[in-house]
Amino acid sequence: MAGHSKWANIQHRKGRQDAVRAKVFSKLSKEITVAAKMGDPDPDKNPRLRLAVKEAKAVSMPKDNIDRAIRKSIAGDMENYEEIRYEGYGPNGVAIIVEAMTDNRNRTASNVRSTFTKRGGNLGETGSVSFMFDRMGQIVYGAALDADKVMEAAIEAGAEDVESGEDGHVVWCAVEDLNDVSTALEASLGEAESTKLVWRPQTTTELDLEAAQSLMKLIEALEDDDDVQSVTANFEISDEVMAQL
Repeated sequence: MAGHSKWANIQHRKGRQDAVRAKVFSKLSKEITVAAKMGDPDPDKNPRLRLAVKEAKAVSMPKDNIDRAIRKSIAGDMENYEEIRYEGYGPNGVAIIVEAMTDNRNRTASNVRSTFTKRGGNLGETGSVSFMFDRMGQIVYGAALDADKVMEAAIEAGAEDVESGEDGHVVWCAVEDLNDVSTALEASLGEAESTKLVWRPQTTTELDLEAAQSLMKLIEALEDDDDVQSVTANFEISDEVMAQL
């Protein structure tokens, strides 16, 4: 199991700082509804829904909102959402994966392409950058926990990797193991700050201040799109540059 990854903590910290609550709730509600419609409306019988509900609770989404999103799937009055992945490059050749959920593929594709173009990026074909990432389960715990305790619990739970730093701990596991690993960790460490499937970069590109600022503007513009569920990029920023952002 490896050591500290600045990329993971930067991504996590930035997401916490920049998230607009109403927009975050809207995206989570969409994921909960789609997960419930695709499987069972009972989170205990639907791993994807269980993870979506857990993520919603981690950002303090009200129970009424969660229940309403599940009921919407049962009522059958929801739009037919399609999951789409876009891949491209940002400033300094940083690889970017955009995951969207949309009821209008043409609208979303046009918006994502336009955002890449306006912000100095290039939208590529599907598969053009995803080979540089691994699809994995990610479980995040706060810095209050002891690194050795997290490592021990993660090994016991069947995780593949742990990264600990001053911002907290990131536990990595295989996609198919996320539900079981997160359940085991919750029993030994308590509720996680975040539990979800992500794209983990195999390598990262370190950015100077100017490149970091340009990339952040692109990522923020993409995240601001209502159809976009998540944005992942393989960048790394030094503490000095981070302090200036």
